[in-house]
Amino acid sequence: MNVQFACPECDAVARVALPLATEWQCPRCDHLLPLHAQECDSLAACALCGNRELYKKKDFPHWLGLTILAIACLGSIIPYWLYHQWLTWTILIGSALFDGLLYLWVGDVVVCYRCNAHYRGLKPDAGHKPFELGIAERFRQERLRLRELQATKKAR
Repeated sequence: MNVQFACPECDAVARVALPLATEWQCPRCDHLLPLHAQECDSLAACALCGNRELYKKKDFPHWLGLTILAIACLGSIIPYWLYHQWLTWTILIGSALFDGLLYLWVGDVVVCYRCNAHYRGLKPDAGHKPFELGIAERFRQERLRLRELQATKKAR
């Protein structure tokens, strides 16, 4: 299982192979982060923060889907202008099929709501539900409150 996350101190992007690693030290800021032990087959809690609320999503880069859509739209302008309707529809529908096949081809990734760690090489189980905005907003508000609390402590 491969984990991609941001360092809690300096936000440097890092990758760790689990279950081999027991702790991680940031090469940029030397922050030491203990990792919680995990089983290879399933993930009940985040190895970084211990959070039990995880969600699954497709490991599909959003920029790639939007790029395919933009190129198809731009590529269909000239045939549309020249009144080649079949070529226009072929470009648009073909790009949608290509985008859909790419989406089906890529696997799933499990993500932690709290620390946004991405777990690859792991098959999501029934406990990993799709993204829920209400849960994500609760953790976003938690992060904002912690930052505000830390800022008031520094000001004193």
